[in-house]
Amino acid sequence: VSRLGFGCGGLSGILNAPLSHQDGCSVIKEDFNNGITFFDTADVYGKNHDNEIMVCKALKQLPRDQIQLATEFSIVVLGYNSPSRMEELKKLVEEGKIKYIGLSKASAVTIKRAHAIHPITALQMEKSSEVSRGEFRLSSLATKHATMVLQLALAWLIHQGDDIIPIPDNVGSLALKLTQEDLKEIRDAVPIDDVSGTREVASYAWKFADTPIKEM
Repeated sequence: VSRLGFGCGGLSGILNAPLSHQDGCSVIKEDFNNGITFFDTADVYGKNHDNEIMVCKALKQLPRDQIQLATEFSIVVLGYNSPSRMEELKKLVEEGKIKYIGLSKASAVTIKRAHAIHPITALQMEKSSEVSRGEFRLSSLATKHATMVLQLALAWLIHQGDDIIPIPDNVGSLALKLTQEDLKEIRDAVPIDDVSGTREVASYAWKFADTPIKEM
């Protein structure tokens, strides 16, 4: 899996005007040519599964065995908020229809209960996103490295460990090497309790919500 992933939602108008499938496929292929092999999509990105269809078209033009694809969906939105859903997802893995199971913004309790049924491979969390949105306290450090604050924020995430895989699409952050002094400057500039807030698309998440407990 590449250290940086590409979130495909923007191609279908989540944050901007949607691209045509031809242009969207060109973007995905360009990312692959720049070393990105992990792509993230979802059934709510665009109308009528537009983004998943676009990504599928792009993958048909690329070596599929070199690409990792993640797609998201909400069982709650589908009206199926049952504790037995992990057993059903486990069956899909056993049937070879999916390879791994991940969770988005689940509580520690829910993660432990889900992991007891089947290993949870990935957790998707929106981490300190405001740091990358024009945070003036980091502008001097960005200038020092001749980069943008966005790339600085992604580079900081990458430096937190091998288990962190940022999704935002900015390949330039991979080349940015931060010293321990740089990392300390970022920590000091943005204390852990100073960066908080709602998700950019808050309606998509039941943040840290616990799922129902299965009745025995």
